[in-house]
Amino acid sequence: MARSLGELAAQFGCELVGDPSAEVIGVATLANAGTGQLSFFANKAYRDQLLVTGATAVVIEQRFAVDCPVAALLSDDPYLTYAYIAGELHPQPAVAAGIHKTAHVAADAIIVASAEIAANATIEHGATVGEGAFVGAGAYIGRNCSIGAYSKVLANATLVQDVKVGERCIIHPGAVIGSDGFGNAQGGSGWVKVPQVGGVRIGDDVEIGSNTTIDRGAIDDTVIGNGARLDNLIQIAHNVQVGAHTAMAAFTGISGSTVIGERCMFAGRSGIVGHISICDDVIVGGATMITKNITEPGFYTGSFPGEKDRDWKRKVARFRRMDDLASRVTALEKLARKNSDGN
Repeated sequence: MARSLGELAAQFGCELVGDPSAEVIGVATLANAGTGQLSFFANKAYRDQLLVTGATAVVIEQRFAVDCPVAALLSDDPYLTYAYIAGELHPQPAVAAGIHKTAHVAADAIIVASAEIAANATIEHGATVGEGAFVGAGAYIGRNCSIGAYSKVLANATLVQDVKVGERCIIHPGAVIGSDGFGNAQGGSGWVKVPQVGGVRIGDDVEIGSNTTIDRGAIDDTVIGNGARLDNLIQIAHNVQVGAHTAMAAFTGISGSTVIGERCMFAGRSGIVGHISICDDVIVGGATMITKNITEPGFYTGSFPGEKDRDWKRKVARFRRMDDLASRVTALEKLARKNSDGN
């Protein structure tokens, strides 16, 4: 979809340095862009690529525009502006209303006429699919699930049971939402399964990545707030509550009954123990484990960066002697106090 730089500048509030009639039809990286493509510059580490880019235009802050050899769309937040423009240049395919002949739809399921149900999808009893929604090939929409207007459940995603998806959501392939949580009671002869009778409630404008799993609640529902962003391969346990506009990167794991505030961010491989609360506006660093309540916004981290094996082993050896060292220090402190009292 070709757009002139003048049109884009006016639509997204940018100052244009360059020819307003020049057109772009797509986006590319600084290093690989060519004529007719737009890129962005938001990290000084890529300055060398900016200096030689072949893009028709670059979205960039004014302070860096002197280094831009091509037309520049000046923005205070280049990455955000780029995201909007990329959406214009690469629009999502329109929903083709109708139900594919190979789809299985229960007699009492409700499918709005403007929705699309793709090949081999399954819509079970009591499920509803809203206006302009899309259910991809091989997707499974279980009993009493509902999909809000203009949401997309992509190929081979699964909504198991009692899952309520809001409007304009995207659920990527392989995601499983509404499966049983890990509820087990220990009996004399082994484990006893605790029935999971809650559901999952997902707000509006939520995106859930491929192969991410969200368990149904044990009693009350698991809740994902409006605008949340969940990457691929995330585990959300039963009865977790995730606040609005919180984002999680891949391999994050959230244990049961954790309550997470709004606008939080979790880096990859971070983990949260169960039954704790995290306030709004918390950032958790990569591979960090949170084990207690967080009541103050801020950046929390506790991971060890990789280093040479011999250096790490030397430090581990020191860590193992910490208890002995602490005991010696305690003994010396007691002796110092005794001597002080004797004087």
